[in-house]
Order: sequence, then structure tokens, then C-alpha cells
Amino acid sequence: MRHSRLHRFSVLGLLCVAAAIGSAQGTAPAGTSADPQPTRETYLRLAGEVDTALHRDVLGMWFPRSVDREHGGFHSHFAHDWQWLPSDGKFSVFQGRMTWVTSQVVMREPAMREEFLPLVKQGVDFLADTMWDKQYGGFYWGLDDDGKVTPQFTANKDLYGVGFCIYGLAAAYQATGDKGALELAKKGFLWTDAHGHDAVHGGYFEMLTREGKPLVPDSASGTVTMPPIPIGPENYKSMNTHIHLLEAWTQLYQVWPDATLRARLEEMLTIVRDKISVEPGVMNLFFTNAWQPIPGHDSYGHDVETAYLMLETDERLHGKASAKTERMAKMLVDHALAYGWDAQNGGFFQFGTTFDKPEDTHKEWWVQVEGLNALLMMHERYGKANPIYFERFLEEWEFIRTRTIDAKDHGLWNLTTADGTPVILDKGSIWKAAYHDGRAFWNVSGRLRKLAAE
Repeated sequence: MRHSRLHRFSVLGLLCVAAAIGSAQGTAPAGTSADPQPTRETYLRLAGEVDTALHRDVLGMWFPRSVDREHGGFHSHFAHDWQWLPSDGKFSVFQGRMTWVTSQVVMREPAMREEFLPLVKQGVDFLADTMWDKQYGGFYWGLDDDGKVTPQFTANKDLYGVGFCIYGLAAAYQATGDKGALELAKKGFLWTDAHGHDAVHGGYFEMLTREGKPLVPDSASGTVTMPPIPIGPENYKSMNTHIHLLEAWTQLYQVWPDATLRARLEEMLTIVRDKISVEPGVMNLFFTNAWQPIPGHDSYGHDVETAYLMLETDERLHGKASAKTERMAKMLVDHALAYGWDAQNGGFFQFGTTFDKPEDTHKEWWVQVEGLNALLMMHERYGKANPIYFERFLEEWEFIRTRTIDAKDHGLWNLTTADGTPVILDKGSIWKAAYHDGRAFWNVSGRLRKLAAE
């Protein structure tokens, strides 16, 4: 009886999502529209527009402007007009992401290869010489410009940041053949796995001491502490860290098909798909170490981003994504469309609950570009049966093109209201690199050209 009740709730949830997509957003249910399919010319025109935005508003703004010739690594803090603002220090996440982006330029942009090769080296050298803890191993969460630990970052090792350092180093080796970058990426993974892997419940303890000892929940007092730069309770497991470790391990596996790494990647895919993601297409944000979910919000941006990351990993491991992964990825995007989509202006809101109205209607740059990528990915897979994904893709691109992108000073606004009015004026920060928009625009442009060819 218990199982049948759960099944009925699951079916009801999926029907709610389908109804919300079909009627609440003002569109016909799946398979009922007679709208014509996009043409080759449509795909190519859109690819050209996305390419322009990539080179003008992402690569052209960040590089070489962000290169820190004095201290090494990359500078993160920029005003609305791209003038340097006082440094916020060197953050592991930002440094790893920017190293990854410069590596992608070398691989994807032949005309820019020679210009960006020194920038890849800039990133690798900083990760190796400054961010890596030569005494205890692992990558620092962050440092000041002089390479010293500050109260802002603490000396702890947060695996969210460690993962992005490995992500950037693996891409650097893929782009340049720098064996030192690969060795440090491997060293970073082995350190992380030895100190942070949870052999009992799977996944990783996310916050470690400088020496590599996991920080665990204080069960006696019930105390939950927060890191100085919060991404969640530091004593628990989270969706956010695990989806990005999945991403980092996938990048590393492309250049180092190690047996242990593959086993962890298989484990992480299962955790993200089967424990973190749940019907009817939402993700729990925080968990106990035994993967018991802690109630929280549904982050629409992470939902659509994770749909992409799961499919990418499954395809990398097995050549083709499983039906189980395809199903969950589609549910995540469908639910975000049903409950997190702005029918008036286009674009995805910040977050809400599973079956209720959005609780935060702001629009962050990374959510919009990840949504653009996921919508086109869904169109490629299911567009012949349902035109909604391409319709929403066009609306998302229109919002990004006219509201998220700053037509005057260029670049993407960090945060806007629902109608696109900028809320945060700074164009760069330790959390805002060229990574989300760069990756999304590369992926979208490539997929549009593939669709045009087909």
C-alpha cells in the first residue's frame, strides 16, 4: 500500500509538471502544436548572434583585462564599465574557472590560440605555485594577492574550490599538453579522494581542515557553521559541490582514464541522478552525510545546469546517456519551465519550491545562460515532438540579448530584476568569471551549427 501511494504521488507530480508546461505558461501540450520546425537559416543566424556575444561580451571583456601581471593568476573585480576595482584576493573557484576558459579558447578558437597560450600558462603557474598547499596538499580555498591566508577565506580546504582547480588543470593539459598541469590535476584528485571520499555512504565530505581532516556535523550541539564565503552549511553534503565535482572528474577523465577515477565518476553520476535529483524534476540542496535530504529551496538554475552535466558525464562514460539519465535530465528542465519560467519577460527565476510560485524572481546571469544551453539541448533531443523547448530557447536568448547583456559597456550583468533592470552593477567578482557564459555560448553555437547541418 505504501508503494502504491508513493507511485500515485509521483504520477500526480509529473502530471502537474506537464499541465504547468502545457497550460500555465500559455503553450499547447506536448505534440499538439502545428508550428513548423526551425530552418537551417534560423539555426545559422542564431549561431552567428551567439558567436558575436561570446567574442564581444565574454572573451573580449575578460581578456587580457583580467590577467594579473603583478601577482599572478587572474583579477576578478571589475566595475560596470570594466575598470579594475580593488582586489578581492585570489579565489580557488575563480582561478580554476578562468584557467579552464583560457584552455577552451586554445582548443576552440584557432585564430586566438597563440594569444591565449600564455594565459593558460598564467593560470597553471598560479594554481601550481600559489594555490597548491605545498605543506599539506590540496588547494587553498582562497588567498590574498600576496599568497597569504586571510580571514575572508580561512585555511580550510573546500572541495568546491579544489574541484575547480582540478577542472582547470585538466583542461590546460588537454589544450597544451603541459604534463605538469596533468600531474597536478592527478595529484589534486588523489589528495581529494584520500582525504574526502566517504567510503560508507558515497560522495565526498566537502569541507576539510588544512591538513585534510573532514569537518563533520556537531551532533551533540546541533551546531551548523557557515564558511566566510557561504555556499551552504559546511558540515553537510550539498548538491552544489557534488554536481561540480562530477563536472571536474568528467573533465579529468577525458585526459586520465584512471580506474579509481572512473569508479568515482560512476558513483557521482548515480548520486546526482538518483539521490540529489528527485521526481518530479527538482534537486534537494543539502543532505546529511548519509544522504538524508534537508528541506530547502529548488534552484531552477542548478536544475537546468545539472541536466546538462549528467548527460555530459553519462555520454563520456558510456558513449550514450542511459534512459534513466535522459529521463531525469528532461524532468529537471521540464519542472524548471513549469514553475521557474517567467512567462511575461522570458528567462528563469532564481528559486522556489516544488509545486508553488517562485520565491525569488531575480535573474542571475549564470542561470540564464545555463538555461539557454539546456533548452537547446532538449530541443535537439525532443524538438520534433514538442516545439516548446525551441520556443523557450528563443525567448531566453531574447532576454539575454536585450536585458542580460549590457549594450553600452558590454559584458553580462550579474543580477537583474525580472524585467532585466540591473541590480548588481559590477561586471566581475570572485563568483562571476567567464565560465558559465563562455561554456554555454560555445555549446549553444556548436549545437546550432550541428542542427543546421542535419
